[in-house]
Parts: sequence; structure tokens; C-alpha cells
Amino acid sequence: MSGIVIIDDDALMRSLLAEWLVGEGYRVQLGEPAPGAPAPDAVIVDVYMPRHLGAERLRAARELHPGVPIIAISGHFHSDVRYAGPAADALGVDRVIAKPFGREAFLDVVRSVIG
Repeated sequence: MSGIVIIDDDALMRSLLAEWLVGEGYRVQLGEPAPGAPAPDAVIVDVYMPRHLGAERLRAARELHPGVPIIAISGHFHSDVRYAGPAADALGVDRVIAKPFGREAFLDVVRSVIG
């Protein structure tokens, strides 16, 4: 199935998201996409990491894989933030999801960008 890159500084969150995705049959890569590697089907980025790392990694993923759907996750988003709309537009991503989120809500967002 699809390959998804997860970029998050929280090891527990990375592991949980990977477990959910692998359980659905997706291939997962933890960490930044490698230069020259085939483009992933989606990139999931925690956008509020310390020292602006999330924004830097978001920019790097966008530059490395233009056109690849990006899902921004963060505990700093309000729980009423819609998956697509002004917050996603402001970040230049395809979808956003506020932490904490459940498995099904997360997988719904992933499916909405890659099927």
C-alpha cells in the first residue's frame, strides 16, 4: 500500500501513529524523507516542535517532495479546527488535525488525502 513519512519529535507519538498506519496496511518511514528516495504518498508533520523545528521540517518536506500531500498535527491547534480550511491554507498543507485525536479520526484524515 502507500508509504507515509512521519516527522514528530515525540517517540511515543511516532510509534503510535506508525502502529495505526501499519495496522491499516500502510508502509511507514519515521523521520525525514531521504534525498533521492521515491516520493512518499503523504507526509505527517508535527508543526509545533521546539525551536521551530516543525516549521523547518515542514518546509524541507515540501521542498523535497513537491506535490505530496502533507498533514500537519499539533497539540496547539484548537480542537474545533477543521481538517481542511483556513488553518491548513495558512500552513500550506492539505489537512490539519488537533492533538489529542483518536485512531479513526486520524485514519480518516490520512484516507482523505491518499485514499
